[in-house]
Amino acid sequence: MDLQGKRIAVLGAGSSGYAAAALAVSRGALVEAYDSGSADKLAPAVAKFAAFGVTLTCGDAALAPTGPFDLTVISPGIDTAWPIAVAFTAVSSELIGEIEFADRLCDVPVIAITGTNGKTTTTALITAMLNACGLKAIAAGNIGLAYSEVVLSGERYDWIVLEVSSFQLETIVNFAPQIAVWMNFAPDHMDRYATLADYYAAKYRLFENLTASSLVIHQLECDLGALSGEIVTFSAFADGGRFRYGQGSIHDQESGSVFPFSEGTLQGKHNAENVMAALAVASHLGLPREAVAPAINTFQAPPHRCEKVVTRNGVLYLNDSKSTNLHSLESALMGQERPVVLIVGGKNKGLDFSELREVAARTARVAVCIGEIAQDIATAWDGAVPCHLAADLPAAVELASDLAVPGDVVLFSPGTSSFDMFSGYEARGIAFREAVAAPVAPGRV
Repeated sequence: MDLQGKRIAVLGAGSSGYAAAALAVSRGALVEAYDSGSADKLAPAVAKFAAFGVTLTCGDAALAPTGPFDLTVISPGIDTAWPIAVAFTAVSSELIGEIEFADRLCDVPVIAITGTNGKTTTTALITAMLNACGLKAIAAGNIGLAYSEVVLSGERYDWIVLEVSSFQLETIVNFAPQIAVWMNFAPDHMDRYATLADYYAAKYRLFENLTASSLVIHQLECDLGALSGEIVTFSAFADGGRFRYGQGSIHDQESGSVFPFSEGTLQGKHNAENVMAALAVASHLGLPREAVAPAINTFQAPPHRCEKVVTRNGVLYLNDSKSTNLHSLESALMGQERPVVLIVGGKNKGLDFSELREVAARTARVAVCIGEIAQDIATAWDGAVPCHLAADLPAAVELASDLAVPGDVVLFSPGTSSFDMFSGYEARGIAFREAVAAPVAPGRV
């Protein structure tokens, strides 16, 4: 894509918008940036864009573009139905997302990973595995580093591993990864989408431009219909798929190989599925088992995702603070192979925990409920799981420790957001770690 002298608008002053603007400038484009946020709030961003010659227009002025533009690049946090997007669509030859924009300027093969849960861990795991096998790979996309920033760096890679969200996939046109990974699907982001079908359709665009030479890796339970390319399925919960789970090991039904999952640092069957996706990539690329196995077994998952905190008095403590929806809670519960003492709850964002009543009954021995939604959870699970209420997270950890017996796992998997008590799931996870590490009160074991 030749950008020399082209007039390009970039919508959004966050990391994706900044990286796209910088990349466009580096290719000779005439770039203007826009964000409808207030000028006071965006003052640091204004200075940051100005440092490489781009004017950032803020507030109501951003809704009155001085087009025409050859191209508008929209950041994933901006809904295409919002007024700013509608205004620029009217004065632009084309409106595309940052993923599409970066991909048009990149010739490195891509592994793209989507799903309601597990994207970040799987993206980081596959990247670490590729690097351990002697290939040069980098993780980008929704995982934190913008795709445009990778392209702008000029570094040569063998593979770019992209975590792609539904928001990012909404605005692709020709984006076609060589390997497409679909981890799972469940309701989420219903504040962005009018219906669950709309959310599904956005994610499903991952497969829109695949060809016969593409590889698709997906969870067996997700019926994705007819897709182009080679198909590899996996499941730690259903009987079927090429990659299956049993007795602590992952079994490749095609090659007959067995991977000793229980020897690694990752915990839970849902993490076994993350490993299955990585093993499918390794098999497709012919990566050596002697390099793949140690890379996976020593991999440390990103924080707050079923992160092992400590084993004390025979009780394993897991920090799954990233669990901000019902599907992530369900995955964490179904993934455990020990009796569970569950710490659950947080902000009341309208989730119906009765949907997990049967799952909780099968997997949790007892639950400690916290946050705004604590009483609602206890009511929804009444008669299925013994539920206790705790005033805050330290009190919940203390109570869960009292209730746990050797062989149990104390699983902190809130199943909802953290904003009733914390600034985000990271702060919530750190608070859990600190509560677990706190000195044991006198008189308690």
